[in-house]
Amino acid sequence: MVAECIARRSLLLAGLALMGSGCVPSIRDLGGPSPTTLDRRFERQRVAYDSSEPAGSIVVDTSERFLYTIESGGYAMRYGVGVGQEGLTLKGRATIGRKAVWPSWTPSASMIRRKPRLAQYAGGVPGGPNNPLGARALYLYRGGDDTRFRIHGTNEPWTIGTAVSSGCIRMTNDDVIDLYDRTPEGTAVMVL
Repeated sequence: MVAECIARRSLLLAGLALMGSGCVPSIRDLGGPSPTTLDRRFERQRVAYDSSEPAGSIVVDTSERFLYTIESGGYAMRYGVGVGQEGLTLKGRATIGRKAVWPSWTPSASMIRRKPRLAQYAGGVPGGPNNPLGARALYLYRGGDDTRFRIHGTNEPWTIGTAVSSGCIRMTNDDVIDLYDRTPEGTAVMVL
């Protein structure tokens, strides 16, 4: 009984921390599916995929809400993703310049301007299960510079398939761990 109460309290606090972070709107804001479900079409799967990008690279289709890791022979591993809200997305080429396990998160100055409540996190949020970046992050760079855009996990799988973030590409924690394990630093990324 005590362990169950502690687990419920931890779950509640984790949810409140994420909703207050600004990385993720509240369930009510989304007006979408149950927070316990992921639309089946966004589940990870190997698919036939014709691409001019070389094997080993990543293509993110923001309009369709899929990320593809290109394989040889006309196939790709496809993952469902959540993408940035209109006007907040990165487009074009980048590379994976850095990777992190249970990354820390600090809202950017522009995020704080858009959502002043995020100022409370200006000092950063340490990595861990309650962090808005989830279990893993792959940092997108251009010309050796950090774009401040990430491919990262989320503790809110019901947001996959939506345009909800402040520009980052979010995946379920299971999927971002899978992608992290497959993807070396220096991997080419094309965001459409």
